[in-house]
Amino acid sequence: MGTFANITRTTSVSPLIGLCIVLGLLVYRYIIFPAFLSPLSKIPNAHWSAAFSRCWILWYRSKEEETPVVHSAHQRFGPIIRIAPNEVSVNCIDGGLRNIYAGGYEKGDWYRNAFNAYGVMPMFTMPDHGAHSKRKRMLSNVYAKTTLQSSQSLTAITDVLLRQRLRPRLDALAKDGQPVESYHLFCATTLDFVSAYIFGMRNGSGFVQQPEMGAKFFRDYKGRQRYQFWPQELPRFTAFLGSIGLGWLVVPNWVNDANEDIETWLLSMCDKAEETLKGLESGGKGRVEDYPTVYAQLRDALFKESKTKSELDLPIEQLVQRQRLEVASELLDHTAAGFDTSSITLTFLAWELSRLENKHWQDRLRAEISDVADKHDAKAIDSLPVLHAILMETLRLHAAIPGNQPRITPPSAVLGSSDHQTFVLPTKVRVQSQAWSLHRNPAVFPNPETWNPARWLESSYASSEAYQQHLKEMSRWFWAFGSGGRMCVGANLAMYGTKAIVVAVWGEFVTEIVHADGMVHRGGYVAEPVGDAKGRVCVLNVEKIDKYA
Repeated sequence: MGTFANITRTTSVSPLIGLCIVLGLLVYRYIIFPAFLSPLSKIPNAHWSAAFSRCWILWYRSKEEETPVVHSAHQRFGPIIRIAPNEVSVNCIDGGLRNIYAGGYEKGDWYRNAFNAYGVMPMFTMPDHGAHSKRKRMLSNVYAKTTLQSSQSLTAITDVLLRQRLRPRLDALAKDGQPVESYHLFCATTLDFVSAYIFGMRNGSGFVQQPEMGAKFFRDYKGRQRYQFWPQELPRFTAFLGSIGLGWLVVPNWVNDANEDIETWLLSMCDKAEETLKGLESGGKGRVEDYPTVYAQLRDALFKESKTKSELDLPIEQLVQRQRLEVASELLDHTAAGFDTSSITLTFLAWELSRLENKHWQDRLRAEISDVADKHDAKAIDSLPVLHAILMETLRLHAAIPGNQPRITPPSAVLGSSDHQTFVLPTKVRVQSQAWSLHRNPAVFPNPETWNPARWLESSYASSEAYQQHLKEMSRWFWAFGSGGRMCVGANLAMYGTKAIVVAVWGEFVTEIVHADGMVHRGGYVAEPVGDAKGRVCVLNVEKIDKYA
């Protein structure tokens, strides 16, 4: 009888011991190790729970409020902070930004979870540096500043779009005393501009002349971004819900429909661009502005790559079909990123210039551009100091993409700054920086929350030497287009197009604010203006200048 009791007691105790062991291992794995023993445990925590849970940062990412929250944490805890058990945010240049973005850190899957199209990775999402560099070499020439400034096609596009389309629309609004939603106007103008350079003007979007259609497209396009969090941050959970038919709980069905519509629309522009090239290759003639510059460059570069393999004898039509989705995926990314970022920049620029306290900057700008407003001389426009200062300050304070740019650490990655401890991180840690914080360093940008173009003008400094020294330091911290090998390939086109549009608008018109309660940055990866409850963003009055008064 005693033996039976001992066996029973032992049997009942064994599961309890096993449970305690399992609980102990879980506590060690998810609390003790990450909080006290991990190499990341020495890094200041942005939140008390950051050492053992992603919930804190995921909550703010889901609400698109991560950027200001992380910035606030940097202000409290320093340039290197831990925002999740395996995630670190960095806000310093030497030992931080340079190590990450010029040091060969890979991108991981965060980008391709949200930015792929047609099931094909564009250059932007490619995690491997080799593949990315190969694609970038194919395209960098058509985006080089010298190419843009000497391009007859781009000069013609600028003239047709701005002089023959944008200004007449603004003329009509000014004549009728009708205000304009500047965000939609700049979305249309930048999309028409970018798509014309990529696909040719006759094959591009044409939304400046179709404002209602353009406004609907932009609402649908931006609406999709509200649901990007789920596939980007929680891809397995999102995929699981989709596999059991419940994906609509996190990503509504209309988002997938909108994505398909955009992909179909972009493919149609690719196909029209191909028809244009076929006509030219068969001896036809066309307008210079209709030449599909970027499409032709990528198409021909991929042809050459194919012909180094086993496809020497394939007809062009077959080669085009084989690479059709690869080309479309790449150019959808260029088109979307190009118009989205530039339209955000222009809207905040227009808002700043139209505010009563900044009227003197609008006057200074207009005086400077008066001689080049009708010439579309790219070199002359690029050399205007006040225009450049206004744009640089807008890009600093109102960066279109100020949010986190994650990378994955290689083995034994080292991060640190001159006045803080150095940290050696293990492999596969997610590290990130954000332009929002870099651009608000008060030691580099005094009064960082103030829009002040004077900080970029030599005339604001006591000497040329002082200006050059400060300009060099500001340039080191300026990150609107990224840095390193992954720096935005279209940065020069964005600067050219934005400056040309500014000259076209403020060379002919005076603007003042009618309604701008919606001019608040969204706090996620993209920082477009949120808009008010009625969907208004930045409504402006435009008044035609009497040049002969």
